[in-house]
Amino acid sequence: MTGESMTDVSERETRDAFVQIGEAASLTDLTQRTLRFYEERGLLHPPERMQGGFRLYSPADIERIERIKQLKELLGFSLSEIGEMLDAEELAEGSAGRGAAAAEYDWRSDTARDGLQRQLELIDQKMAGMARLREQIAARLSHYERPRPGAR
Repeated sequence: MTGESMTDVSERETRDAFVQIGEAASLTDLTQRTLRFYEERGLLHPPERMQGGFRLYSPADIERIERIKQLKELLGFSLSEIGEMLDAEELAEGSAGRGAAAAEYDWRSDTARDGLQRQLELIDQKMAGMARLREQIAARLSHYERPRPGAR
């Protein structure tokens, strides 16, 4: 035995699941600058740090980054809207926790529900706008699919 306690081994194994900013950027197809910007804007919680100050991203951080990308790229939400959505999701997750006083639990649940409802409304608005845009583009495309005058 190397003299490591079970706690030391567990901590090391947990740390091994973390990645530095370069690998996190590579895994998420973003730049390191973008990850730092998301952290500055409050979209990402400050990551763990190594002794030298290097950022360490957990698997949960990587999932959150992917969620940000999904909301931004797929649905076109602004960073402000994304921040609100992530806050609502965190609140919803926190409201499921045990040990909260009944009044706090009710407040968290109501706030989380309102935030999630707002997410659905925003998604519905985006989808409706995308459907209208699709119809406009399809109509323009159909103009070019008509036979040309004089063509056989």
